[in-house]
Amino acid sequence: MTLALDAIQRAWRRPGGRAGAVLLLVVAITAVIGPWFLPDPLAQPDILSGSLPPGLGHPFGTDQLSRDVLARVVVGARISLSVALLAVALSVTIGAGVGLVSGYWGGMVDAGLMRLVDGALAIPRLFILLLVLAVWERVPVAAFIVLIGATGWFNTSRVVRGEVLRLREEGYVRAAEALGARRRHIIFRHLLPNALGPLLVAATLGVGDVILLEAGLSFLGLGIQPPTPSWGGMILDSKEVLVSAPWAGIFPGLAIVVTVLSANLFGDALRDAVDPRSA
Repeated sequence: MTLALDAIQRAWRRPGGRAGAVLLLVVAITAVIGPWFLPDPLAQPDILSGSLPPGLGHPFGTDQLSRDVLARVVVGARISLSVALLAVALSVTIGAGVGLVSGYWGGMVDAGLMRLVDGALAIPRLFILLLVLAVWERVPVAAFIVLIGATGWFNTSRVVRGEVLRLREEGYVRAAEALGARRRHIIFRHLLPNALGPLLVAATLGVGDVILLEAGLSFLGLGIQPPTPSWGGMILDSKEVLVSAPWAGIFPGLAIVVTVLSANLFGDALRDAVDPRSA
């Protein structure tokens, strides 16, 4: 845990890492407290008037159903961040478990698990998701999160396995084994805490990937279903008024760009912070 905190502090000292962290924090705070101060994102106060351009009453304008775009973007941020964080937490947990077991046990266990990972990586993740979601008529949000998380842990397991292979040759691990420490104790006391740096990098970069994946699937009509606001779904809805009311699609698109860019900036800074060659 100390190594992970040290990596975060070193990433914060980098301009890109600081900018990414601040932007992510702003998006997260807005997503948490913003809906309390904004109109109901599902309200249609004057549907006959159509879309209104950005102004004092509606800073981001309204869409073709007279719904406030700013309120929908903010609630969409809550949805996108929740899906990304929960899905990444699930995938990192599975990937870390498989990587720890594979790297420390070695032998047939390692060979079997890595062949499973290689086979899974041979099939594009998007293809699997499209296949499942196309068959499922209406996917609940919880099931959607599980699907994304359960198909995103393969690269993480390889990263953790590589780190464990290096760490298990360290003197303190060999000393613990010589003293008769149990494997569970060695994994959770020595290996996992020292592998948190690369794991944290994978998780941070994974947040941006999942946000893009969720937005793309929602744009195709296979992700978060209406009337729940989502950035990809808002861009899909804006196709009908792309010429007459472009703001209905521009603002959720900008939200995706800013959030993914900030996650990648912070993830890149973390990766540099945990890389010994950058010291």
